[in-house]
Amino acid sequence: MSEGSPPRQQVPGYDTVEQLIRGQLSTALGGRRGIAEGAVPTAAFTVCWIATHDLRLALGLGAGLAVLLLVVRLLQRQPVKFVLNSLIGIGIAAVFALRSGEAQDAFLPGIIYNAVYAVVLVGSVLVRWPVVGFLIGSVTGDPTAWHADKGLVGLCNRLTLLLALPCVLRVVVQYPLWLGGEDMVAWLGTAKLVLGWPLQVAALAGMVWLLGRNQTPLAGRGPALGAT
Repeated sequence: MSEGSPPRQQVPGYDTVEQLIRGQLSTALGGRRGIAEGAVPTAAFTVCWIATHDLRLALGLGAGLAVLLLVVRLLQRQPVKFVLNSLIGIGIAAVFALRSGEAQDAFLPGIIYNAVYAVVLVGSVLVRWPVVGFLIGSVTGDPTAWHADKGLVGLCNRLTLLLALPCVLRVVVQYPLWLGGEDMVAWLGTAKLVLGWPLQVAALAGMVWLLGRNQTPLAGRGPALGAT
């Protein structure tokens, strides 16, 4: 910890900053099941569109599977946040696609979402208030105390950039495909799946590796964050 930095608070269940961030990221992204549930409606829509070129049928199948996943969650009395996000996503995609009558517009909301998310994440790093830092603050009860530790800010900057990388790549790859029109729908669907959970898992693996280099106590005045 940097000289003059305030002691970090102890958080039940976490001994180090790295453990806390890993836990918070896993919760925020929904784990493997949450990521998979987000991919199923897109996969169904893409496969159905390729097979039938029926926009309404493809959207209906994607939405139907999202509803089915929601029912399963409810029956299992599991949290429904992530499957609800998937259902809302397919609903917004349907509005865009049905309004224009163009299948590729089902992917436009996702492209816009990732663009906005990338701007927010990268922008937070540029102003030295990285988003990942607020994950720490949300647990410790003090949303800004982490910012007093320059080492912690630097770590959160790197983690936030890793979190932003998938969003940037999705926009860079998918936007040109969207411009290609309906001929590119199959490629758009494939790109969304490949750049979905596999890319997210890769980004998380990078985060885990980065976090694994440090063991920074949440309480007391532990070793400097830059130590390996």
